[in-house]
Amino acid sequence: MRLTFEGLKERAAWEAAGIRLPSYSVEKAVRAGVQSPRWLHFGSGNIFRMFLLAIADRLLEQGELAGGILAAAPHDYETVDRIYKPHDNLALAVTLRADGSMEKRVLGSLAEIVKADPKDPAAWGWLREIMSDPGLQMVSFTITEKGYALAGADGNFFPEVLADFEKGPSEPSCAMTKVCALLYARYQAGGSPIAMVSMDNCSHNGERLKNSLLTAAGEWERRGFTDPGFSAWLADEDRVSFPWTMIDKITPRPAEAVAEALEEAGVEEMELMVTQKKTYAAAFVNGEGPEYLVVEDRFPNGRPALEKAGVYMTDRETVNKTERMKVTACLNPLHTALAVYGCVLGYRLIADEMKDPALSGLVWKLGMDEGLPVVESPGILKSEDFLKEVLTERLPNPFLMDTPQRIATDTSQKVGIRFGETIKAYVRRDGGAKGLTAVPLAIAGWLRYLLAVDDAGQPFELSPDPMAERLHLQLSNASSKELRPLLSNANLFGIDLYQAGLGERIEEMFLELSAGPGAVRRTLEKYVGEYSVKGRK
Repeated sequence: MRLTFEGLKERAAWEAAGIRLPSYSVEKAVRAGVQSPRWLHFGSGNIFRMFLLAIADRLLEQGELAGGILAAAPHDYETVDRIYKPHDNLALAVTLRADGSMEKRVLGSLAEIVKADPKDPAAWGWLREIMSDPGLQMVSFTITEKGYALAGADGNFFPEVLADFEKGPSEPSCAMTKVCALLYARYQAGGSPIAMVSMDNCSHNGERLKNSLLTAAGEWERRGFTDPGFSAWLADEDRVSFPWTMIDKITPRPAEAVAEALEEAGVEEMELMVTQKKTYAAAFVNGEGPEYLVVEDRFPNGRPALEKAGVYMTDRETVNKTERMKVTACLNPLHTALAVYGCVLGYRLIADEMKDPALSGLVWKLGMDEGLPVVESPGILKSEDFLKEVLTERLPNPFLMDTPQRIATDTSQKVGIRFGETIKAYVRRDGGAKGLTAVPLAIAGWLRYLLAVDDAGQPFELSPDPMAERLHLQLSNASSKELRPLLSNANLFGIDLYQAGLGERIEEMFLELSAGPGAVRRTLEKYVGEYSVKGRK
């Protein structure tokens, strides 16, 4: 069995292998998606393939969506050539249940994907044509937090971003300048309304997307590259809206065990690959069962019936509450804490970390004691129930096979959101955050991780991060004096940690964690060792 249009004609073989196939005509959905574009997505990673394509798949099966999604790969073009095209843009989604069972389904809801590469005239011209189509209703994004960044922790534009500003919109190289250039094409074609929908894990993601695009538009306008009316059009949410969203579904790297199971079932070409840009991919994608997508219902040009595929459509305030619940308290900070400590303690699976009393104690305290008290329940979901599902079902799922090394990627781009927002909430409520233990311990753990030496004194490789090398050098011989510029950096942490009352405590914890072999284990047990017993009753 091959994952291609031709291969799907052998329906009996697929069904005998327990793999569900689309009930709609995939070829017809592809044609309709290309001829009458309604939904364009930026991003080609696992969360897109596992979750958003599944949403479109459900809508196609219900007759609520006429054509498939169009997509653009803004960064790693190799996935287009090696993962998408050889399989006719089909995806094989495998849900990994906590009981060890697998639910397998072929998704045929991707109509087309191209490289968002201005140096490829055909692909870039096609994207300009799609973005200029008055019928296009929404553009969604899963490009990770760093995809929206224009400047570093020092506040200065990244060199490649500044170069794009200096060149103008003709040949942009960065994600945000590419999108801004395509929006300028839409503006020049009449400026039909559009919704720009970030679905990445960052606070106020719609606002962050809007600010980045307005900055790019302003820089081009200041240099005379664009019509002065473009920025005004982009800022008018009745013309270009930026809905806030909260998305949640753990989709780790493709697992070898899943590839083996599919090959045993008779599916060909399921081998794993790693691109030159360190993207881990395969023709299949695997992830957990639980999933949540909450979207602000602000679409000036109409939208698909997303609510019929399980999406919560609501107002901005409710989205903000659900996003804060997840990103700052109930999942993402727990993930990051487990990631950095897991790497230092030699773990290869998040689920195995949850069997460690000190590590599970850390995240229980981080979520229950320090996160929940400063988040407001969103109403559509109960915060405590959501957190308990994370702690008792999702993180301990041994079949999800998620790794701390994956989660540790780009941590410098995340700490200000995942921990800084909680710290700021305590400052607003109490005037300071001196009473916290797990939050500063998680931050100190990240600093200790950046030394790239495990708790036995052996070196390990840091996960990819744009600031990893610089921070590693800065921390290698750090004393309290050298830590101050880092911990006071509000661009990095969202707040000056000394002004919040935590700077000195993080210094102390970092020095304890760095006091030779075994110090990480001793420090964790000192601060949270008892919580694993007492805190869950």
